Amino acid sequence: MICYGPTVLDLVEDLVDAYAEVFSAPPWNENEESIQRFHYRLCNEAERPGFRAVLAQSGQGIDGFAIAWLTPASLPDTRTYAKVVAQLGPDRVRSLLVGALELDELAVRQRARPAGVGRSLLSEFVKDAPSGRAWVPMSRRATSAVASYRRLGWHEVRPLPEADNDVVVFLAPGHPRAELAA
Repeated sequence: MICYGPTVLDLVEDLVDAYAEVFSAPPWNENEESIQRFHYRLCNEAERPGFRAVLAQSGQGIDGFAIAWLTPASLPDTRTYAKVVAQLGPDRVRSLLVGALELDELAVRQRARPAGVGRSLLSEFVKDAPSGRAWVPMSRRATSAVASYRRLGWHEVRPLPEADNDVVVFLAPGHPRAELAA
């Protein structure tokens, strides 16, 4: 199921519960304050242009979710975006990322992982991307997530020479400009 814009806020408590379960565990070890920041971020980000949440639900509630939005032409002044621009350069950011669907969070409860919920969420997320243009920035520290995206056919965008940092950028398997990733 996909929720667009603030309609996702009808499920905000369930999403925060799922987030807490997933991200309070290693390697993230987020505390209560971080979890409350997610709640606040979700309420604000639901207003962003192109915001959507892809949800996996069962009789036990929310099994997992993916949160995304369309990447704006003028990137917000955040540490992650600064690292992405430093790594790729402004021209590749414009051609690969601006206007594409950007995955911000992917969370799958432990009970749902064996059923392939993460793979299903990513598949739905990519199907909803404009012209297949989807991407995700992530920490290189998340070694199992990085390995999963590679295994699922996502294309790691090669950094500019001497611009490598602790963020890795992946383009979705169907991204029409994936050949520029290498």
